[in-house]
Amino acid sequence: MIKVGIIGAGRIGKVHITSITTRVPDAAIKTVADPFLTEETAAWAKSMGVEKTTKDYHEIIDDPEIDAVLICSSTDTHSPISLEAIRAGKHVFCEKPIDHDVEKIREVIQALEGTGLKYQVGFNRRFDHNFEALQQAVAAGKVGKPEIIKITSRDPEPPGIDYVKVSGGMFLDMTIHDFDMARFLAGCDATEVYVQAANLVDPAIGEAGDVDTAVITLQMENGAIAVIDNCRKAVYGYDQRAEVFGSEGMAAITNDTQSSTVISTGSGVTGEKPLFFFLERYMDAYGKEVAAFIDAIVHDKETPLNVMDGLKPVLMGLAAQKSYEEHRPVKISEIV
Repeated sequence: MIKVGIIGAGRIGKVHITSITTRVPDAAIKTVADPFLTEETAAWAKSMGVEKTTKDYHEIIDDPEIDAVLICSSTDTHSPISLEAIRAGKHVFCEKPIDHDVEKIREVIQALEGTGLKYQVGFNRRFDHNFEALQQAVAAGKVGKPEIIKITSRDPEPPGIDYVKVSGGMFLDMTIHDFDMARFLAGCDATEVYVQAANLVDPAIGEAGDVDTAVITLQMENGAIAVIDNCRKAVYGYDQRAEVFGSEGMAAITNDTQSSTVISTGSGVTGEKPLFFFLERYMDAYGKEVAAFIDAIVHDKETPLNVMDGLKPVLMGLAAQKSYEEHRPVKISEIV
């Protein structure tokens, strides 16, 4: 039995607590830590079978019984806590991004060298049943050589402006998932990024120095061209679609809905809107990614995503920001 400590008991921390206690039989949560822990959250965690709660995450780092740490705290703490956990000899699952600073990510990479510890980054969409099936079809050669990859990712509503100010910007907060998905579907890295972006949804986002709408073009190592379109607001729900066009055909996935019911009447044809919230859309994927992390520890095998998979989308995000600011294509090598 792998004993786990979870650092951060906010929305995503609670998702992982639920996933581990309900669908990962090889793991048990010993301690949950959060500096802002409330009595209500502590009581809920205990009801989920968590042995101990605390406001000091060092109680997890210093506990020799805890084998693995899930870092679900604020982004600015991800790399420092990763380093502490690695030095304490613990396996790490870290929510994206590891850091916005490439040098700090490299410190984590260096700390891992020669340790044999598992380190997985939380890009949950790779574990979604739709994206997983699409990637498997492409990897099996069913569409031939990938030539055009299209990824649509639009949130149902923009985040609060306080969050926008500390998010690192849309490319490192929202698009980072799509950068990872482009790599996942293409089976290789990007070499160049070009961005057209604007502030069209909420003027406050622009005043905070960010954008909320973008079209991003990527040149991939295998010659394919990937196109990502993002918007912070889609009034009809959480819009998550992708397509891979290749030399021998095309594979595509569409949105999940409450049902596939289509009603046809004299006044028109209507169907269900996409699921509205990311937790509705990806709850199963969150469970699968943590189960894969624990399985890698139990069976001493590679995690499906490693620390390098955490670095490369950040490089792409920084290149995207540079492209937007300088109005030109930016090679990933400029960021490295």
